[in-house]
Amino acid sequence: MSGHSKWSTIKRKKAKIDSQRGKVFTKLSKEIIIAARNGGADPNGNMRLKAAIEKAKIANIPNDNIQRAIQKGAGGGDGANFEEFSYEGYGPGGIAILLNVATDNRNRTAGEVRHILSKHGGNLGETGCVNWMFDEKGIIIIDRSEVNMSEDDIMLAALEAGAEDVKVEDDSFEISTAPEDLQSVKTALIDQGIPVADADTTMVPQTTVKLQGEDAEKMNKMIELLEDNDDIQEVFTNYEEE
Repeated sequence: MSGHSKWSTIKRKKAKIDSQRGKVFTKLSKEIIIAARNGGADPNGNMRLKAAIEKAKIANIPNDNIQRAIQKGAGGGDGANFEEFSYEGYGPGGIAILLNVATDNRNRTAGEVRHILSKHGGNLGETGCVNWMFDEKGIIIIDRSEVNMSEDDIMLAALEAGAEDVKVEDDSFEISTAPEDLQSVKTALIDQGIPVADADTTMVPQTTVKLQGEDAEKMNKMIELLEDNDDIQEVFTNYEEE
């Protein structure tokens, strides 16, 4: 998916260059393990697992790796003891930061997160301090180059399927839904022959904040380090990049 769309600012991707491929595999495998542990090994009856498998396939994770992760999670053996929770805090200029974490060592992760934030002009906050600044949404991305339908037809199909809004970007359509409607809207679009490039739930900031100079440099570095941490699955902020 293109890095020029607003979607990539809201939900920053872990794989920007090939050298990060291993970390993508680690994070997606962890998501599969957790999904299988919590909901069972059958993706037809486990929507979280189904979505995780789809993401893994998009990232070209080998099927053998996917199956091993499913078995590890469903079997409850070694590697399936991840704890999930969120951290909330602030970056330079009061930027809101929300982190979704999956870790086998809460103390280690807390120390690493505190270090990254404090070193770059931020700090951890209390639970609930910034969560209210975000709305949970389902987001579906359609690559404009992959469809032969007009903008009006795409928008009509999405809205009739139950979407809340459609934003037209230079290279994509960004369709937002209620979180619980994400899968049904996605399925309806695919059934109409509209290819879906990406679909996931995310936390969308109600308002965004721009930074300049040193604060912007610190924020960019902070996000890079947070995304690079193996225990942090997702990084959400209300920072608007220039």
